[in-house]
Amino acid sequence: MIRVIKAVSLYFIFWVLFFITARVIFVLFQADEVIKYSFSDILNAFYHGLKMDLSASGYLLLLPVLFAIPHFFTGGRWYRTSLKIYTAVLVFVFTPLILGDAFVYRFWAFRLDATIIGYLKNPKDALASATTFQLILGAFAWIVVSFAVIRTFFRLADRIIPDDKPAHPYLSSATFVLIFGLLIIPIRGGFGVAPMNNGSVYFSNHLFLNHSAVNVVWNFGFTAAHRKPSVNPYMFSPSEKAAGDFASLMSDSGTTKKVLSISRPNILLVIVESFGSEIINLPGTDSAVAPRFKEYLKEGIYFSNLFASGSRTDKAIPAILAGYPNLPTIQVIMEPRKTQSMPGIFRMLDSAGYATSFWYGGDINFANMNSFITYTGFRQKITMEDFSKKDRNSKWGVHDHVVLNRLLDSLNSARRPFAAAVLTLSSHEPFEVPVEPVFTGKDILSKFRNSVHYTDKSLGEFLDRARETDWWDSTLVIITADHCRRNADTIPAYAESIFRIPMLWTGGAISVKDTIITGTFSQTDLVTTLARQLDLNSSFRFSKNMFSDKSGHFAFYTYNEGFAFITDTSAAMYDIRLKDIVTERGPGTKQSVQFGKSFLQVLFDDYLSR
Repeated sequence: MIRVIKAVSLYFIFWVLFFITARVIFVLFQADEVIKYSFSDILNAFYHGLKMDLSASGYLLLLPVLFAIPHFFTGGRWYRTSLKIYTAVLVFVFTPLILGDAFVYRFWAFRLDATIIGYLKNPKDALASATTFQLILGAFAWIVVSFAVIRTFFRLADRIIPDDKPAHPYLSSATFVLIFGLLIIPIRGGFGVAPMNNGSVYFSNHLFLNHSAVNVVWNFGFTAAHRKPSVNPYMFSPSEKAAGDFASLMSDSGTTKKVLSISRPNILLVIVESFGSEIINLPGTDSAVAPRFKEYLKEGIYFSNLFASGSRTDKAIPAILAGYPNLPTIQVIMEPRKTQSMPGIFRMLDSAGYATSFWYGGDINFANMNSFITYTGFRQKITMEDFSKKDRNSKWGVHDHVVLNRLLDSLNSARRPFAAAVLTLSSHEPFEVPVEPVFTGKDILSKFRNSVHYTDKSLGEFLDRARETDWWDSTLVIITADHCRRNADTIPAYAESIFRIPMLWTGGAISVKDTIITGTFSQTDLVTTLARQLDLNSSFRFSKNMFSDKSGHFAFYTYNEGFAFITDTSAAMYDIRLKDIVTERGPGTKQSVQFGKSFLQVLFDDYLSR
């Protein structure tokens, strides 16, 4: 029996060492970030992370301990063989998760969790951001690392796992039942009242150090098990208090400034991939990246302090089209039963007699977008499948200039009034564009700048030709972004700079020109603002009228660990797990945090009710 207990102990240690090695890999991948901290800081991350490593190892021991009991009565090699297969499968599954997490962290700034499950439905598109070389290298690393770990364990198993049954099988069985029960201690993270959660290893005011302590396998499993909560995890205050705060934020009894020359203009919404304000330098002096967009600023109304609701397209689409803010760790677009109950601006336009269409050069099934687009009110959907194979020469599908050319031809013959939305894709990683580069650097940022420049050029040429059509004078064109891109590893995941996006209202139907709106707003505010301009009855609970003289000037956005609440004079970023402000500027940030908490609390209550 002693030999068997020793074998179980060594198996537990094997997994602990496996997860510690995974953390070493993660840290090595983030070398540029690591050098900002002392050796003791990094050591602290390992120390606090050990708690989660022990928990993950405890979970993995449950089945081997349970199934060891029959072995005590039968003996034989079947248990050793079964444990080898069990371990090999786990290692083969965990390794790509560990390697992928270490690689994408510099782009996403959060540890991989269950949100990636939604992307696995379309693996081709999920991998489209990586280059062919990266995919080959990743697959090679997956195989080599997995083989090395599995081979090491097989040798260990042959030495430590006995074939013969113990002399006292009943005593051994009772001992292992006790061990099975004791595993609850590392699994729960100790003897405390609160069980282990994905914030239990947070120990620092520096988000990166907290992230370094997280066990990605445990984090993935935890978030997968808690993907659909039945209760609001953000009950910061009594419901009446949160509702009161929310009502004061969203109240609007003001007068709407009309900016359209006609009551029912055509609507063209252009959503540009990763078109952050920072990269296009607006307002500013350098127009090298997006010169055509800057030219059109004088032709309409520019919103200079607008913020994205989240950090990815799947988070932006509900925000832009339904005025529904992003939730931390939850992709509402993946839940059709909830999204189908949301109001949609294009559904309203369809009811008002508009001919509605959605244009996207990629696979509309990615991130469950097809379902959402359908529910949101688009009668016609033009996607990658509607283009010839010769035009699908981007990893994501069809390049922007091809889509825009076809869109222009379609609008020339479309029933009036029309309402069309187009989502670009060429400025998405890996930034492959069908033109010679303008920026000569081979680094990622230079490639990204080239891709934005290409999309800007394509869009500018589209607008130039549109101005010559008979529908331009009766058309409102809205150009905005889905989200920003984090262009430096040193930028925190919650920074204002990677959530601030541009929005321009232009076109012949705009009666106000060369105007900049400096008030603080969110992309979720677009739907109510547009509805009020068209005198449509809007029901967007989380959206404000940006042209009202009484509308609140604030923006709310979330990232995986927290939220930001920004006003014209202040900003506060609050980490939910750390339960503290991680950065702030200006006066009244405590009140901003309270408003942000109330907003998130009401938002999640709304989500649960759908």
